[in-house]
Amino acid sequence: MKLAGKICLITGGTKGIGAATAVEFARRGADIAVNGRNWDAEAEAVVKEVEALGRKCVFIQGDMGKAEDARNCVEETVKAFGALDVLVHSAGGAVSGSFTSVEEEAWYAAFEVHVHAVFHLGRAAIPHIKERGEGAIILISSAAGILGVLGAAAYATVKGALIHLTRVMARELAPDNIRVNCVAPGVIRTRFQDYLTPEQVKNNLENRIPLKREGTSEDVADVIVLLAENEFMTGETVVIDGGITSRIA
Repeated sequence: MKLAGKICLITGGTKGIGAATAVEFARRGADIAVNGRNWDAEAEAVVKEVEALGRKCVFIQGDMGKAEDARNCVEETVKAFGALDVLVHSAGGAVSGSFTSVEEEAWYAAFEVHVHAVFHLGRAAIPHIKERGEGAIILISSAAGILGVLGAAAYATVKGALIHLTRVMARELAPDNIRVNCVAPGVIRTRFQDYLTPEQVKNNLENRIPLKREGTSEDVADVIVLLAENEFMTGETVVIDGGITSRIA
């Protein structure tokens, strides 16, 4: 499925991986709806960059941790463009705390924005994508969802849930020619990693990442484009982590 002429909704599309994906999709000829919590300089920059590529772009404000906002995000996309072909759920955020220390409120909030949002977005989007005869849904997990991460129990758990949800949705939606895939990034240099100390960054580069560098948002966006366009991939989780999850020692 070539992206030229397609309509793509990207949640969390004003920053990091979501923003890079919006721009890369536009380069491939797609029109874009980008979602974010606030209209700010970063959101404006993404819209302008997409438009500079000759594509249409609308900003849709909303908190994907809220069911009403998630459903509204889909409806506003269809209202603006008349259709929807690709949904990328990139909204999310770090949640710190071990299993015994994480705040109960933070635990539930993590499920709302990462997992429950897919429930609300997907149920709103699927009827519109079905009308187009084909389409794609792409979820953003994490290497943490495969390995687990000390001190981030909620985050690792919800990212693991997205990997399994990908398989469930892919099986259910295959008869409608809607492909569902997942991306699991490792250490990607975005503001998401700003909490790392210089010592932690050094340890990542020297001891954890076989390729000895952090990934970029553009690295991940390239994989998301592949999953949107390849017509014979569904139910898959593509790990892009410089080799972290492949290490045996």
